[in-house]
Amino acid sequence: MANVVDSSVQQFQTCIDACNKCMQACEECLTSCLKETDVQARVHCINTLRDCADICAMASQWMSRGSMYAKQFCQLCATICDDCATECEKFQDAHCQECAKFCRQCAEECRKMAG
Repeated sequence: MANVVDSSVQQFQTCIDACNKCMQACEECLTSCLKETDVQARVHCINTLRDCADICAMASQWMSRGSMYAKQFCQLCATICDDCATECEKFQDAHCQECAKFCRQCAEECRKMAG
């Protein structure tokens, strides 16, 4: 995607994209988890997915606006993405495995950005 408005945000674009993809994957995975027969066993995973989707969306917003707190926020985002990936990896269905992959990629980009 071409840069929308501000060239100073361009340095964050890879991380913004990773956060947006992760947020979408978490929302989709959460919806799928709620339909699984073992939904009770997934309560912790579902709550982690909600936290992860929310922080990824906010991290994307904060980077897009060039917030001076974006680096610290992305550090926390990386931690939550890693936790979410670990939770999703406990379940063998495709949506959880795929979501875990996006979470790991996002955590890596957020750590680079925060570095």
